[in-house]
Amino acid sequence: MAPWSDGDARVTSPPMLEVNQLRFAYLVSNAQALAIDDVSFSVSAGEFVSIVGPSGSGKTTLLRCVAGLMLPTDGEIRLHGQVVTDVPEDLAVVFQDYGRSLFPWLSVHDNVDMPLRRLRLGRDERDSRIRAALTEVGLSEAARKYPWQLSGGMQQRVAIARAIAYRPSILMMDEPFASVDAQTRADLQDTTLDIWRAHASTVLFVTHDIDEAVYLSDRVVVLSRPPAQVEAVIPIDLSRPRDQVETRAAPRFVDLRHEVARLIRRPKIDSGAPGQSEGSTAPA
Repeated sequence: MAPWSDGDARVTSPPMLEVNQLRFAYLVSNAQALAIDDVSFSVSAGEFVSIVGPSGSGKTTLLRCVAGLMLPTDGEIRLHGQVVTDVPEDLAVVFQDYGRSLFPWLSVHDNVDMPLRRLRLGRDERDSRIRAALTEVGLSEAARKYPWQLSGGMQQRVAIARAIAYRPSILMMDEPFASVDAQTRADLQDTTLDIWRAHASTVLFVTHDIDEAVYLSDRVVVLSRPPAQVEAVIPIDLSRPRDQVETRAAPRFVDLRHEVARLIRRPKIDSGAPGQSEGSTAPA
């Protein structure tokens, strides 16, 4: 089933990504400060899953562990059934701080080309991928410009183009639109959905914006206050394709937004039990 059609075949298919009882603790003054406590969830191929939670709940830390950028204190992450111990070859990450992720002394073309060099592709194949990726993000005329000559939203489009040109099996995005204005954010959301649909991609998306998570996703993983556990994994049963006006005005969108907000804002009850299982909703 295509990732933009209705139904839950993605959720019932074998997971591409599995996070099992993940724990992460920072070392502070020779003592451990627990940030993530027993988090488990999975992502199926072709699925768009968002992670939300209160400020400081460890969303970025969780994503960095899943991406192999940080090693968990305990627990296990599997991609395609293999334990993740380093950054997987078929994974790409788009970060919030596009200013630091792009090389200002390289042209847009060469920024997108940078990870492709690892693949040892021929020049023609690399140029073809770069042209296609820049066209998809609306920057086909900007290949010879430099990042500092572009607006913030256009710079983030370069970062997205670089990720999709690499053609990863899973794309991870860490609050990628947090630093742009509201209209640019809406445009980038729709660009991301267009790319996800066109490539039948798998996306794990971290955001602090509840509306954004509901608008984009198939499911939303809600984290508790730290140390983070899974409060609930909420299916987003909105039809696709989605529209910035019509979808957000739908009563079901409002209901889902309210449910996610309620879970994020409620005080954490330390019961000593692990987080809620997938597909469940935490009790009121």
